Order: sequence, then structure tokens, then C-alpha cells
Amino acid sequence: MTSATPARIRRGNISDDVADALRNMIVDGGLPAGERINEVHLSQQLGVSRTPLREALARLAHEGALEAFPRIGYFVRPLTVEEFEQIYTIRPILDPAALRLAGLPSPEQMKRLDEINRRIEKARDADEIIGLDDEWHLQLVSTCPNKVLVDLIRQFARRTRRYEIALMRERRNVLASLTEHKAIMSALRNRNLEGACAALRVNCEIGFAPIMKWLVARDARSAKETRT
Repeated sequence: MTSATPARIRRGNISDDVADALRNMIVDGGLPAGERINEVHLSQQLGVSRTPLREALARLAHEGALEAFPRIGYFVRPLTVEEFEQIYTIRPILDPAALRLAGLPSPEQMKRLDEINRRIEKARDADEIIGLDDEWHLQLVSTCPNKVLVDLIRQFARRTRRYEIALMRERRNVLASLTEHKAIMSALRNRNLEGACAALRVNCEIGFAPIMKWLVARDARSAKETRT
């Protein structure tokens, strides 16, 4: 999958953009696994002050991308096949359960889902696409009465975000996700809640194979570089 060169922060909410940049640096190897975060160096590299950088670092630690040690600092946690297998298989369970409890969406919800899907289709930046995709899924289950379940979906969306960066850099993967979104909405328009839940499960599973392929290839390259 294609790589992206980290850029200086120019737009939007600064701490959000810093978090996006750091995730991409972890995915691309700019921040290698096990490396201690140098806040002074990073703030200069990204062109931001230490405050938004620290906010972003705290967020990534909460997501599991970094490990925090009191009075020492942050260290980069590796992207691993083992972690990916454990966390990515949870959403196909959680999301359909939440949709089943939420029931058929209102016309206003369907309109909102259509709008978000169109924005995903127009977007080209992987971080923007992932954010919109998360927004789409949360809108889909927004009327679920079990708020603990919805909060779990939010948590796992954060945990998988750094893995999905590689996925959403490939346009074919974005288009596959959009196709599944449309299948879910089609089932809902036909008042087929169980069909929508089944399509949602497929949507949550569709990224597993390409991300796993990328992880295995990434590990192989790293092992080769270590031997040479």
C-alpha cells in the first residue's frame, strides 16, 4: 500500500491534525516501534507547540498506539498481527448488535447517512475518510438504547484507526466500503433490519484481509532489513 510523507500541520483542529500525523508516522515507520517520543523534536518537525502535541500524545496513548511511562515519556507500541486479530474481530459483533437494538432509522437518519456517504465518496485523504466512516457507523446506531454498547463501538473505532490508515489509502478499499454502506441502506429502506445487520457485519469484516496482508508484508520487510 502507498505511503504518505508526514507534513507540517496546517488545518483544522491542531491536536486532531497532530494525532493524524503521528498515526501516519507510526504506520510509515517514521516513528519506529519501541522508540521514545522526543517532544521537542516532534513539535519542531510538525511546526506546532508542545500543548497540542501533548494532547495528541495522550489521545494516542488512550488508543493503544503509544505506551506512557510516568516521568519518562511515551513509547511507540508496535503494529502487530496478534493485536490486529484480537481487536478487529470485535466490531462485526458489536455494530450489528447495536443496529438490531436501534431498529429501523428515521427518514432524517437515512438522509444523514446518505450525506456522509457522499462525503466519503468525494474524500481522498485517508484520515478524513476514516473519520467520516466512523461518523457514518455511529450515526447508524445513534438511536441504540444501550449506550454502553455504543461507547464500546467508539472505543474499538479508536483502537483500530492506526491499522485502517493503510486500508483507506487504497481507493479500491474505500469503494468496497461504500458499496457495503449502500447495501446496508438499501436493506433499511426495504425495512429489512436483519438483512441490514448481516450487511453491516460484512462491512465490518471487509477490511480484515487487506490489512492482514499489509501487516504480514510489513513484518517481512522489517525482518529483511534487520538481517541486512
